[in-house]
Amino acid sequence: MVTFLALTPIALAFGVIALAAERIGQFFARIKLPFISGFLFAGILAGPYILDLISVDAVTKLAFVDHISLAFIAFAAGSELYLEELRSRLKSILWVSLGTLMAIPIISGLAVFFLADMIPFMAEMPLSHRAAVAILAGAILAALSPSSAIALVNELRARGPFTQTVLGVTMILDIVVIILFAISSSIADTLFKSLAFDIHILLHVGAEILGSVIFGVVLGGFLHGVLSVRGSRIMKIALILGAGLGAFLIAPIVREASLHSVGFELELEPLLICMVASFAITNYSQHREEFLHLIHDAGPLVYIAFFTLTGASLALDLLADMWLIALIIFAVRAVGIFVGSFMGGTMAGDSSGHNRTAWLTFVTMAGVALGLTKNVMVGFPGWGSAFATMIISVIVLSQIVGPPLFKLAINFVGEAHQRTPTPHAHGVRSAAIFGLETQSAALARQLQSNGWEVRIATLRTDLDKWQRKNADVTIVQIPDLSLDSLRLAGADKAEAIVAMLSDDENFQVCELAYENFGTVTMVTRLQNRKDYDRFNELGAVIVEPANALVGLLDHSVRSPRAASLLMGSEGKRDIVEIEVQNPSLHGSLLRDLRLPLDTTVLSIQRNGNMLISHGYTRLERGDRLTVLGSEDSLDEIMVRFGGWESEPAPTLREEFAGA
Repeated sequence: MVTFLALTPIALAFGVIALAAERIGQFFARIKLPFISGFLFAGILAGPYILDLISVDAVTKLAFVDHISLAFIAFAAGSELYLEELRSRLKSILWVSLGTLMAIPIISGLAVFFLADMIPFMAEMPLSHRAAVAILAGAILAALSPSSAIALVNELRARGPFTQTVLGVTMILDIVVIILFAISSSIADTLFKSLAFDIHILLHVGAEILGSVIFGVVLGGFLHGVLSVRGSRIMKIALILGAGLGAFLIAPIVREASLHSVGFELELEPLLICMVASFAITNYSQHREEFLHLIHDAGPLVYIAFFTLTGASLALDLLADMWLIALIIFAVRAVGIFVGSFMGGTMAGDSSGHNRTAWLTFVTMAGVALGLTKNVMVGFPGWGSAFATMIISVIVLSQIVGPPLFKLAINFVGEAHQRTPTPHAHGVRSAAIFGLETQSAALARQLQSNGWEVRIATLRTDLDKWQRKNADVTIVQIPDLSLDSLRLAGADKAEAIVAMLSDDENFQVCELAYENFGTVTMVTRLQNRKDYDRFNELGAVIVEPANALVGLLDHSVRSPRAASLLMGSEGKRDIVEIEVQNPSLHGSLLRDLRLPLDTTVLSIQRNGNMLISHGYTRLERGDRLTVLGSEDSLDEIMVRFGGWESEPAPTLREEFAGA
């Protein structure tokens, strides 16, 4: 109890610093740098060498934060190795993985060994100790960053054989590196203890890896039990993190027990235990989706705590002497990546263009590399801190340089499908509807009655009868669904596009608009449910006629007033989305805005997240507000917020009109 009470103020103080680190990370993101660079910077700032808010003693006492975070990072790495997604490119993935796994440790390790005289903590070491440090460094520098790769792939909407290979290699390599590190750590320990190297050392290492795998399977069974029971997400996240901490706590117990019972130490690898458990849940359990969601939900808080504490533990007095060494190691590692990926791609028979480009996607390092570096700090206390400073300096460089190189590579091979920045409208809201039929003509009239400028684009050739029946609607004939035809239909200047053709034609329209026009609102009428996912990836509003009608009838029974708003039968009241473009409103409290009395702000969408609004919510430029009110009042708010010069989405009633 005394220990817990003594730890509480340190933990609370660290919590406050971590909150500040989160804000600093957001600032770094705004200037196009990675979040974790901001967290590391906050930790360095609060650490013992600058502000001394986190002392050296506090860093030691907060070791449990490291253990929980490292376990989580291993869980996240294992969850990315989903076998079903890797089979189609397995040959390329395995060859490139093998090439990089051979080249990076050898080239990087040799560089560290021959630079020993320039590295302060290695300068006085004998050759055997230098070799041990080089072996550890080579193993860690082979680690990549699955989390960064996946985030960039999602951002770029990258897809294709090159992207599949990159993701597969990134995930496999991070997992294999954990095993490689376990072997390297045992060899390094042998070299530092000056023990004779024989076959028994390899058998010992094999026993440790096997033991870690067995414990990982057991831990996977425990996680399966956690995910099987009913309970809150917070409770399950706490149990998963607690199980990860347990892997770190049980390792020294097994070491002591094995020493007394069989006469030698069995050193389990907690990271490997957690990785195996996560792999088992991901591939051999029906709880994969829930596990991924829990990992995703817990990630931000864990990474803030881990990287902030890592920054605080950096030995800045040594960093000043090592920046040049870190830069050299970073460059040599890049050479190793190029050699390994090019060699592996060539053996797999991949195109030379892909082979020359692939190395750009493997530069970034992150969680697993930091986790292994922290293990060296704990396992080799004499020089571990200086070693960590050197390796983390290389990691920080990779975090700054790596993501832009990754983006460059994906764009170069033509597998990026990134959304074009959204254009601003000029005074009048406009929509382009693709498909000429009775419903599309009715939708055009409905939008026109709400002040929209609408064009209907059609592939039909029998326009005379349609134009006679719909003289009040602008109809444009287009020869095909090419980019030029979309421009002819006015889609390049439209705030909203409605696709009412076949599913394949609708997808062609939406994807071209997404990649070339940055259209804010894309609505598609879906005919086949199996096409849902590909439209959803574009961010399109999907209207399934049968389900839309059932949903509307359901709301008519359970929420008659809401349904009447959707159908436009609630007098002159409506629901609209308005984007905040007026810079003078940035930072204003919602309660301080003098909104018309007959309006209500229902929610705010910010950076893809939905916020439930209240009086103390501060607006930010670019927020999209869902507002309920009379038509006159909504028009007033649009003008005040800058909605008429931004990209207002269609009303909910307009979305249902397509059904």
